[in-house]
Amino acid sequence: MLASQIAFASSHAGDPAKAMAEVAGQLGEEPLAGMLLFCSHRFDREALARAVNPRTEGVVAIGCTSSGELTENGYDEDSLSVVGFPASAFHMTSLCFDDIESFDPAAARQAVRGLAARAERESRHLGDKVNHVALFLVDGLSHREELLTMTIQDGLGDIALIGGSSGDGMAFRETAVFHGGRFHAHAAVVAILSTPRPLHVFKAQHYRPSEAKMVVTGAIPNDRIVTEINAEPAAQEYLRLAGHAGEALGVAFYAAHPLMVRAGGDYHVRSIQSANPDGSLTFYCAIDEGIVMTVGEPVDRIARMDALFADIAAEVGPVDRIIAFDCVLNRIDAEQRQITRAVSELYGRHRVIGFNTYGEQYHALHVNQTFSGLAIGR
Repeated sequence: MLASQIAFASSHAGDPAKAMAEVAGQLGEEPLAGMLLFCSHRFDREALARAVNPRTEGVVAIGCTSSGELTENGYDEDSLSVVGFPASAFHMTSLCFDDIESFDPAAARQAVRGLAARAERESRHLGDKVNHVALFLVDGLSHREELLTMTIQDGLGDIALIGGSSGDGMAFRETAVFHGGRFHAHAAVVAILSTPRPLHVFKAQHYRPSEAKMVVTGAIPNDRIVTEINAEPAAQEYLRLAGHAGEALGVAFYAAHPLMVRAGGDYHVRSIQSANPDGSLTFYCAIDEGIVMTVGEPVDRIARMDALFADIAAEVGPVDRIIAFDCVLNRIDAEQRQITRAVSELYGRHRVIGFNTYGEQYHALHVNQTFSGLAIGR
């Protein structure tokens, strides 16, 4: 008998009750151990929670608002998307930090250790060899991702963490995570997914470092703001080093010319969120004075993704689903390069589902402008 596949359903209905009814109809009757929910920021959250709750009794349900969804059509938007993990092959347990403004690392570490022990204990019925992974969703406007990601991965020990920062289109006004039957602002949720199936977490980016270097000479770290680069106004100097005649700063420019930082022997993107009226730049991630940054150059994204999916198949064998956390700037850059359809077809072919983020979490790192995720074998 074939093992049950991971369920997936989505709806573009504008009314939350209708959207959830359509999703429930697609998910079917099989008992679920857990659900992931990704929704457009345009939904009324209280109404959506009321629609979701009667259909998730006895099921661990977590989720967040998005800047676009990844469905079986590839890049999608204005949808409610739900991933269902069949109880025959999965166990899920979760923990919410509902006030990350006053996050206590020591207490959180202890709570996560308790969660990991509970997941190990409660999943023993699945067999002798059970694999575990931690799915992490965090408020994308919190500016707290680095501290939370490091702390939670430390508490998890050998269990790998993978996740994303919630979005709200590109409004930057109100993001939220879903846990315990309601949406929470200024919160984060970690859920441990347990299964005998093969699991593989990954991180990929579509840029390489160029020769153009710059040094942060002025910053407001708590606000993720850079005021000066090379002792010049930050936005002006970034445009000079990264741009070409006639180009103007904006989200498409940031997506096409990301800044990269070398850490741990590798280059990581430090994405810009916005240029401010005073000439400073606000980033999606931690930034400080003295950091040396490099302008990123694009690689052949389709070829790089083909290689990535081949590597994933080598790790897990036939893939059931890939749950992906894909930075919204990757989506914008695909639109600018007119490869949106090609990327969507690639995602559809390789069974990618998930959402567009304001940042990604991989092990103990908070990163930007990556395509990161969890591959689950059959």
